[in-house]
Amino acid sequence: MVASERSPASAPLAALLFDPAHAIGIDELIGSATDTGGFAVSHAPPPSEGWAELLRDGLTFDIHGLRGGPKLDVPSIAHRVGPELPATDGLGVLTLAPGPHLAGAERLLPVIRVAAALLLDLAKIPGVRAVCWLPARNAVVPIWFERAVTPWLEGGPFPAMALVSLHRDSAGAIQTEGLNFLIGQEFVLLRGGAGDDSMLARVALRLVDWLVAHGSVDQPVEAVLAGTGAVFLEATGGARIVARCV
Repeated sequence: MVASERSPASAPLAALLFDPAHAIGIDELIGSATDTGGFAVSHAPPPSEGWAELLRDGLTFDIHGLRGGPKLDVPSIAHRVGPELPATDGLGVLTLAPGPHLAGAERLLPVIRVAAALLLDLAKIPGVRAVCWLPARNAVVPIWFERAVTPWLEGGPFPAMALVSLHRDSAGAIQTEGLNFLIGQEFVLLRGGAGDDSMLARVALRLVDWLVAHGSVDQPVEAVLAGTGAVFLEATGGARIVARCV
């Protein structure tokens, strides 16, 4: 199979930023597949095309930006997570997109789980400096991405730190970016009676997990969050959820 015979490519879900002195090619991918045992290189066209197909848990993903092919631009990044995250200008870029057979299924949690597990493996390749989840416009240092995602893959809470961005507005409320990719809505968590900033942050993390499990909000509802209490949720115009600690 060659690139021209494939279905139109899906939009990428994620990007890996790497030190350009450690250009990543097919040899590095095969080495990572051998080391981790988590995925396989299922198709590798000529190096000048700059992409390959990866297989994990029965699903295929296309990786672009490999050594020998066209260089990719650094994606738009609004949120940086983790210490020692380098300036992104000048870094090399790989993108990861669902394979053609997953077209239209990229928002399903089983697909996102496999993509996140694959990113964990790829982030171990020498020279990778950050993992970017594109719907959240973030850049996360690999060790923090691993600490967030691994517990989720083992049955823990959804990794909001890695797959959704949380940021404060000028009034101190916490807003999400990237949650709409999962449930079709973002939220703003007002300060209310949540106590200090650290408590509000914990509520926001728990609320992301609750919403991913329960889905979008179309009428007022009270969400009872483990360890942080209840939050009252109300949709405004369908596009945004306003959350207040009870």
